[in-house]
Amino acid sequence: MNKIIVFTEAVSDWAARVSAVILGAMTVLVLLEILLWNTLEKTTLIADEYSAYGLAAIIFMGGGYCLKEKGHIRITLVLSLLPEKLAQVITFLATVATTLFMGYLWWYLLKMVGATIRYHSTSGTLTNTPLWIPQSLMLIGAACFLLQFIGMCFKTYAAIKSGEEVV
Repeated sequence: MNKIIVFTEAVSDWAARVSAVILGAMTVLVLLEILLWNTLEKTTLIADEYSAYGLAAIIFMGGGYCLKEKGHIRITLVLSLLPEKLAQVITFLATVATTLFMGYLWWYLLKMVGATIRYHSTSGTLTNTPLWIPQSLMLIGAACFLLQFIGMCFKTYAAIKSGEEVV
């Protein structure tokens, strides 16, 4: 069980690094757009479109790392009022339910990417970007997020068995 948890956390760390690189590239692109417009009154024509793709990618890519680092919003007030064992069980059940939802979301993202590839869909902008490219980044990020949720299921289950505090 520890190997699964270590693996999922390593995947989340990797996805967070990719997310950081995408965020850096978005920053450079927006700064270039600002510089070009304010000095030459020219535009890249892609800054807003590609920044939107980047935003979708970093949300999904960074989700697992944020979960691992306990950065997501949690309602701990109610849990703190409950007996420890009951709080652990509720946390485990909530984690399992969220993992199932994330699996459902990943499945439909996979179907979306498949349809985009099948129909050769492109963006409705000047770039005609094949939409499977940014959608694939979302799909990979969602898979990393799903893996982290699976790891959290194992972690919360282990906490129940050992009597440790809920993670």
